[in-house]
Amino acid sequence: MGRVRVEVSAGVFHNCMLRRLGPAHHASLGREDTSTGIHCTVCTARAAQDGSSIILPMDGIQAWGSTLLLLVELAATAAFALSGLMEAARKQLDAVGVCVVAFLAAFGGGTLRDLLLDQRPFFWVQHVEVLWGVMALCVLAMLFMRQRHFEVTEKAILWPDALGLGLFTATGVHHALQALMPGVVAVLMGLITGVFGGVLRDMVCNEIPTAFKDHRPYAVCAFAGGWVYLALWHVDAPGWLALLACLAVTVGLRVLAVWRNWRLPAWRT
Repeated sequence: MGRVRVEVSAGVFHNCMLRRLGPAHHASLGREDTSTGIHCTVCTARAAQDGSSIILPMDGIQAWGSTLLLLVELAATAAFALSGLMEAARKQLDAVGVCVVAFLAAFGGGTLRDLLLDQRPFFWVQHVEVLWGVMALCVLAMLFMRQRHFEVTEKAILWPDALGLGLFTATGVHHALQALMPGVVAVLMGLITGVFGGVLRDMVCNEIPTAFKDHRPYAVCAFAGGWVYLALWHVDAPGWLALLACLAVTVGLRVLAVWRNWRLPAWRT
């Protein structure tokens, strides 16, 4: 009997759930707790019979590993928190307003995604240190940022904002695929994660969301990046490759849109 190799990552579904035997045999035959990534006994037995290995998603597209996923979400959170700080500063909000707008920009998209996917706990609840980090960023910004810094920072924020869009899009698609959502739903979850933090930020500041009025492609870039991630997921590409490809497409399109001043068609009067 061949040796079965099983690599388990908590909270991750394994490959056979969708493509090998399908979810039906898990519902009726020997299924263990897939919500925690424990392998299916039927799949293990079949793999043992033919001498193959079961590689759960630690090496696959379904999981990047908890450390990589955390780093990605931290980088995206920092980028969007900074964009929220800038908007709050332009509106000359008080300390409470600055923190609220920064928190909405940083956590709004991911929280809405988790609500729609019925996932608990939220990212910022599970990693409370991120809350302290965003709060510290708010305090430092109020102490040291002045009006003369805004123009330089506004130009510089295009890069981290585009980076945050790409990173959050990738994490949104990833979480939806983990929850066994259809492909188009997974892409929309990536779009929501990447875009709706900024939408909530602008709404609180009594502005038409920039994603809707700028006319330079923004949400469209996230939408395209999400499909790239999904395509690589379906061909079992490595997780890091899916992340980089989604990031490259989303960020690349956004930077090109700003640089070349691409415009989406507006409503004709």
